[in-house]
Formats: sequence, C-alpha cells, structure tokens
Amino acid sequence: MFKPTLMSARRRALKSSVAVGLSFATAAIATSLFASTSVHAQSYPTKPITLVVGFAAGGPTDIVARALAQSMTKTLGQAVAVDNKPGAGATIAGNLVAKAKPDGYTLFIHHNGMAAPALYRKLPFNPLTDYEYIGQAVDVPMTLIGRQDLPVKNFEELVAWIKANKAKVNLANAGLGAVSHLCGTLFQQTLATDLTTVPFNGTAPALTALMGGHVDVLCDQTTQTIPHINAGKVKLFGVTTKSRIGALPNTPSLHEQGLKDFEVVVWHGVYAPKGTPKPVVDTLTAALQTALKDPEVVKRMKDLGAEITPVSKQTPDGLRTHLSAEIDKWGKVIRAAGQYAD
Repeated sequence: MFKPTLMSARRRALKSSVAVGLSFATAAIATSLFASTSVHAQSYPTKPITLVVGFAAGGPTDIVARALAQSMTKTLGQAVAVDNKPGAGATIAGNLVAKAKPDGYTLFIHHNGMAAPALYRKLPFNPLTDYEYIGQAVDVPMTLIGRQDLPVKNFEELVAWIKANKAKVNLANAGLGAVSHLCGTLFQQTLATDLTTVPFNGTAPALTALMGGHVDVLCDQTTQTIPHINAGKVKLFGVTTKSRIGALPNTPSLHEQGLKDFEVVVWHGVYAPKGTPKPVVDTLTAALQTALKDPEVVKRMKDLGAEITPVSKQTPDGLRTHLSAEIDKWGKVIRAAGQYAD
C-alpha cells in the first residue's frame, strides 16, 4: 500500500511541476508579445512613411494629402511622403495599400470613392474588411463649373442648354469611381438627363481639359476649383452643399436653385493595411488629429473652401461608421445608374 501511495504522490508532484512550468512559459510568451508591441509602439516610426493618393498630383485629394503629410511629418519625426498612384478610380492605389505590409509605413487617403464598391463587380479589396481605419480628415464642398465660353450665364440657363443639347454635351470626370464621377452621376439622375461622360485620369487633367474648351461641364472640389473661379477661367453655376459656403458666399447651392436634396460633400479618410498594430494606429490617429489642429492646415483648408471634420469623426470608429453609411448611399445611386467599371 505504501509504494502505490508514494508513486501517486510523485505523479501529482510531476503534474504540478509541469503545470507551473507551462504557466510560467505562457506568462513569458505573453510578456514577450506585450513587450514587443510596446517597443514597436515606442520606436515607431523609425523610417519615412508613404501616404498613397489614388489620383494625379495637383488634384484635390493630392492637395489635402500634402497639407496633412507636411504637418504629420512634424509630429511623427519622420517624413510623410505623398506617392501618387493614379488609375481606375483609385482602386489601383487602394489595392496596393490593402496588400502592403501592415507595419504603419504605407497609408492610403481616399474620399467618397472608397464608398463605391457597388461600382466594381470584381473589386480586389473590401473597404470594410481590408483596412485599419485611422480617421476622417477634411470635408470638401464641390462646385459645378463649365468652360469659360459656355453660351449660358447662370444655372437656370445651363439646365435649359443641357436639355436642348444633351446629345452633344460632354460631362468630364476624374474616372469611374472618382467623386466627380459620383457627383456627375447624381446630377444626371436629378435632371433625368443622360450626358456623354468623359473620364480622365484625375480631376487635374479634367480641369485642364475644361479650361482648354475640350469638355463642357465638370463637378469638382473647391480645393481645386476656387483659384480658377477667382481668376475667371471657368464659369461657376453652384455649390453642391445644401447651404452656401464661406469661401463662395455669393454663390447659391444647387439645392437652393431647384435641385431639391442635392448634396455632395467630399469627405477624406486615412487608412492602413489590415493587421497594422493598434499602438501604431493610435500613433497615426493622434498625428492626424494634431495636423487637423495645425493653424497652417486649418487656414489652407479654409482658403480652399474645405472644413476640418468634427473631432468625433477623426477616429477609427468615426471613419468606419461614416464609410458604412456612405456605401449604402452611393450603392443606391450606382445601381440606379446601371454603370459599372467592369
């Protein structure tokens, strides 16, 4: 009886020793992972960060990106460099960032076009699942403008001219999925008139074509159009917000001029690849929020008719919630138009 009891005691002691060893091992692994994450957060960033823009240099999204990058550089202590990867309504850039290493060194800035997955039957990434969200940044009104020699004086005359000449009116945009395309689609639906759309590789070349008299009408962001409006190089017919804006106080909105409930505000969000560590996301969100308080950024955006988004939206949750709502909104517009990129 004695030997079995002694053996049982030894077995219990061995099991207890193994359990304690596993507990220490588990604790060591957890401590190591926590330490690794903490070190990553404390040391990040250690090299330049790339902010990818899906449109050509000089366009409205590029203008916002460069203002933010310059300010975030000061906060992060590393250069934030803008890299333009235009094409396919920014889906090339979006896919590049979605597939990038999730280490916080490759970011993506995009506008309402991020909310248009319904436009693509084979979109290579999912806006709702393939990114970590940094936060919203800037809201930008749009303007409806025309070439300087267009034979109309105001919005009422423009509508009459479009309806009388719809077979030969050219409506420019920055490419399928660009916000100028979405705005133009909504404009056609509201007028119940189909126009010939002319896509460009970004609104900068679209605006150049408009000023050159090669296209007739364009819906574009104030960050790009206000300098040309003030210089008299284009004709201005209205703003796309429901109310007038401070940068163009004498210009009525399209809603005010009869397009009831017509509203397009261009919001911009910053994204990182899915799996980017939370401490890194937190660091980037803090840097973005600091940039949006930077007096130089605030003044630059105000001069261009843009508004800093509310603080509640300058967060991962704020961006995620808004993106989901916008996907629902623009999905309906795109399906009604029956236009698809592929």
